[in-house]
Amino acid sequence: MIVAGIDVGGQNVHIVIKKDGQILGKGATPTGIKKAEAVEALYDQVLKQTPISRKDVERVVATGIAAKRVSFANGFISDVAADARGVIKLFPNARTIIDVGAEEGRAIKVAPDGKVLDFAINDKCAAGTGTFVEAMSRALEVFIEEMAKIALDSTKSIPMNAQCAVFGESEVVSLIHQNISKPDISRAVMDAVAGRVGSIARVVGLEKDVVLVGGMAKNVGFVDSLKKNIEIPVIVPDDPDYIGALGAAEAALAGVF
Repeated sequence: MIVAGIDVGGQNVHIVIKKDGQILGKGATPTGIKKAEAVEALYDQVLKQTPISRKDVERVVATGIAAKRVSFANGFISDVAADARGVIKLFPNARTIIDVGAEEGRAIKVAPDGKVLDFAINDKCAAGTGTFVEAMSRALEVFIEEMAKIALDSTKSIPMNAQCAVFGESEVVSLIHQNISKPDISRAVMDAVAGRVGSIARVVGLEKDVVLVGGMAKNVGFVDSLKKNIEIPVIVPDDPDYIGALGAAEAALAGVF
């Protein structure tokens, strides 16, 4: 069977096409304002990687904040369900999933069969999300990639208390005026986000194995801060931002949507 999973997030669209359990093609693109058009264009682009056409895809399942914009989808599943299916497919021993994307952070407790037992979502402004880190990188005048790396060079712990991007930027500017180094400020930002995400994870209960997915899983500074905060080893998949799309494809394969 040939299926497709489409994850339409706040910042990016991810698509995975599978045949008989194997990935035929995948791709990502910024979501943009015209979300439906972004999905259509990416879908055609990913199909070109494969020897198949649209008519060969038997089921398409969408997930994500703008999943309903996928007009050709056969069904939809929640972000939480997509995360659970995608992670369990790759890591059968996973029991806690932490997903931190551009606009939302969440923690999910899963059963051995992939069933969602409990979950909690961070909905306090941008705190605990990739958008918060992006805003802080602008205030610090460094690219996010650089910010993630220099955070590992920090030599001191600086507390950061802001609960939203606006106050966070002011706090970063204040730290700059105090001559606090960029590595130390970067670490403070990563620690702040990790602290909020860690609190969410504790609500559902941390249990090994812990798998981190979403765009922020590619931020080495954040990953390091999160490991220290929850004091449990964290597994990061090779393509952590594709887990939602993979989970949607698995749902399509199983016919559960």
